[in-house]
Amino acid sequence: MGKSVSQRLGQLDIRKSVVGLATGAGAIYLLYKAIRAGIKSQPPLYTTSPTCIARLAIERERHGRDSGELRRLLNSLDSKQDEYAKSMILHSITRCVYLLEAEASACTTEDIVLVGSMLDDKDNSVKIQALNALKAFSGIRKFRLKLQEHSIKVLDLMSTIWDSELHISSLRLLNNLPLPDFAHPQLRRVMPALMEILQSDYILAQVQAIRLLSSLALKNDLLYDILNCQVHSNFLNLFQATQPGSLLFEVLVFAERLSEGRNTPHYRAVKWHYNEQSLHEALFGDESRLADRLLALVIHPDEEVQIQACKVIVSLQCPKEVGLRSSSAQASCSYLNNGK
Repeated sequence: MGKSVSQRLGQLDIRKSVVGLATGAGAIYLLYKAIRAGIKSQPPLYTTSPTCIARLAIERERHGRDSGELRRLLNSLDSKQDEYAKSMILHSITRCVYLLEAEASACTTEDIVLVGSMLDDKDNSVKIQALNALKAFSGIRKFRLKLQEHSIKVLDLMSTIWDSELHISSLRLLNNLPLPDFAHPQLRRVMPALMEILQSDYILAQVQAIRLLSSLALKNDLLYDILNCQVHSNFLNLFQATQPGSLLFEVLVFAERLSEGRNTPHYRAVKWHYNEQSLHEALFGDESRLADRLLALVIHPDEEVQIQACKVIVSLQCPKEVGLRSSSAQASCSYLNNGK
């Protein structure tokens, strides 16, 4: 009996040793595989850091040869990748376009089409990075005509997706392109969305929206659509002295252009009708308090805001040629500043 127990205990120890040995061998094998995979693995294509790209730019400047980095990134861009990979690749492409100008200029319209195709991705972050990359390419003259073809799509994204970052990226791209005439019908459709962005509480998006609206105010066939666009009852809050100077200046430029546009003989030749909640009524209607807001801005701490407020006041009082208005505004501001 005692012998049988001791034999069993011995067999149990042997089994434990075998199991321990097998487990240890398995662990060593898995560790070996992990180390081998780590040695063989290359960093992902989308992890290019700003420092690395800057170094490539410096080396290209010194040696005059392409790094090939931008081409590698474009070739790696694939709609089948996951959203994170696509976003990071597009982000790196944007950096390369800004820093590796010669390599960016060597790209083709097919590359623009490839990046533009990412605007159809279901993920908003991919759309935003694609917009940023297209904005970077818009600084290269030869791509501007091709980029204009995406303007309708960009306007559609801006007006249908309520995302502040997407609004900023969309508007920055649009503001960097001469918008073609074929985009005007779509611009009329998205005018309410532009006005909503302008009246939001996100300063960066508001500034970009007002810049686009200011450029559109120079288009004769869009002026009425802008003036008749519905706005909130507190629209004139945008003219308060408490607004950031950058936004306040752009709003005043917008008001001046609208005032100039509505006073041209071409525009005044037609009897226009505006709805009661329109931008026209808020700014130029009989019950508008715009004049009071402008007078308060004449003593604004920012001199650019002062001068621009004077320009709007002069444009409202005496609709003459732009040159006369501009000089009169400068004189008015000088007088007021001396009075202080």
